[in-house]
Amino acid sequence: MAYATVEDLEARWRTLTESERAVASALLDDAAVLIGSYGEPSGAEAARAVSCLMVRRAMSPMAGEMFGVTQASMTAGSYQQQQSFANPSGDLYLTRQERRMLGVGGGGAGFARPSYGRLEASDD
Repeated sequence: MAYATVEDLEARWRTLTESERAVASALLDDAAVLIGSYGEPSGAEAARAVSCLMVRRAMSPMAGEMFGVTQASMTAGSYQQQQSFANPSGDLYLTRQERRMLGVGGGGAGFARPSYGRLEASDD
């Protein structure tokens, strides 16, 4: 079950067309699955906000928006314009900040020093 509704997304972004609403609904369900794969989110509001951010990021290239543009250049002489998007294929993913907001995916690495030889008991 999704953490956010299409109406939540529209309140944070813009009014969607009927076909966009259908896509958004499916993506919100997918976002919930992805969030759940990291663990149980720490709060409903954070899960709602992050779900909307994920879906907006995924839908923005489809809508032709500038959201997520990481680089842009324009040349007047030969009428050239170029843009690079952070998410050109419209993938759903969680950023490091979003994982922090949700309180999930905080795995880390550990270290253990190997012991060589036998440990001798001390006479203290």
